[in-house]
Amino acid sequence: MAEATIGSDTAQHSLKRVIGRRVLLLFVVGDILGAGIYALVGKVAGYVGGALWLPFLVAFVLAALTATAYAELVGKYPQAAGAALYANKAFNIPFLTFVVAFAVLMSGITSASAAARAFGGKYLGEFVTLPVVAGAFIFLALVTLVNLAGISESIKVNVVLTVIEALGLVVIIVIGIYALLAGDGEPARALEFHPVNGAFLGVLGGTALAFYALLGFEDSVNLAEESKDPQRDFPRALFGGLAIAALIYLAVAFTATMLVDTETLTTSTGPLLEVVKVAGFAFPPKLFALIALLAVGNTALINMIMASRLVYGMAREGIVPKVFASVHATRATPWVAILFTTAIAVVLVATGDVGNLADTTVLLLLLVFALVNVAVLVLRRDPVGHDHYRAPSWMPALGAVVCLVLALPITGRGADVYVRAGLLLAVGVVLWFLNRLFLSERERSS
Repeated sequence: MAEATIGSDTAQHSLKRVIGRRVLLLFVVGDILGAGIYALVGKVAGYVGGALWLPFLVAFVLAALTATAYAELVGKYPQAAGAALYANKAFNIPFLTFVVAFAVLMSGITSASAAARAFGGKYLGEFVTLPVVAGAFIFLALVTLVNLAGISESIKVNVVLTVIEALGLVVIIVIGIYALLAGDGEPARALEFHPVNGAFLGVLGGTALAFYALLGFEDSVNLAEESKDPQRDFPRALFGGLAIAALIYLAVAFTATMLVDTETLTTSTGPLLEVVKVAGFAFPPKLFALIALLAVGNTALINMIMASRLVYGMAREGIVPKVFASVHATRATPWVAILFTTAIAVVLVATGDVGNLADTTVLLLLLVFALVNVAVLVLRRDPVGHDHYRAPSWMPALGAVVCLVLALPITGRGADVYVRAGLLLAVGVVLWFLNRLFLSERERSS
């Protein structure tokens, strides 16, 4: 039951436990797939050359380390709020908890904003020419309506879009198989390794960028309170989703580099569309462009669902004003939180671009992941009265180190990304002190 007591609306209504294991697995897969692979596969090639599958493989291995920490923590504490909740329980420092929550919140919104901006690229250009910002605003409005409709409706839309975006990647894989059987393409190009700034830094930079394509497990954790059996379902969904996405990504990366030269992949805003256009059999480019647009839409929907549930969870923990814990009486959705996160996304879409927003998302989450890996070890001192998954201690320990390394400038990340992330966190700090001041004044007047 919801613990917040802002009027009858919040006190009498709570989030519904309606998400089963299979749907949760699709949610994880759907969030990992999408905008990242459809838009960034060519950019990764710019770091390593034809062997662009290598950074994706390394990224998946490294992401699995952090996934073990999340699998343990969500089983112990199956509540909304995710990383913020874990930081609060592990360190009990309200300011740190807020910064973590705000970083995760902004990473979800920056990711959705990047997806919205990507909506107006080469894939949309197959149908109509619109200003990128106008298309992004229309896109955000549709995502918001689905989110407001209810979690059941949102998840159903997510399932449909997940199937569609997976179908698009299957098309790419089939094209690859056909090309191999027909003797087309250049399979040897997948072994061409031309890293930027040396092998280590080249792979490191490509891996840091590839991380954007597989951040779904952080989003799914924030649906714990709406899952039927989180202790059993989340570990299976997390690891199963990562494994499925890894196999798909590696096959897609191999096909892309086999059929399209590295320079074309690197410069294209629709790299997988380039693959379709050179395929040995006819597949309508417009149909694939539509699939890509829906995949990008799925990424934005999932991120906005996560962001609104995170604000809701923060409000229940007393970190932000209780009004954000308000749940709609009939739709059972955190409507105030949804409108708030949408407003932030509108500002980001109007002021940012795809590259900066994607890089900012990765940087913020890498810092959060490092803290979560430490938190899971600290919280071993806090046993709970139910069974749950327990991660091997070395995995989250190594995961913390890896995340900090990937957050360093040696990956080739631009200084503007660090400035943007710093400014976003600075906004959070200002909100924190304003909230504390408001609470103090209210206490004095009561």
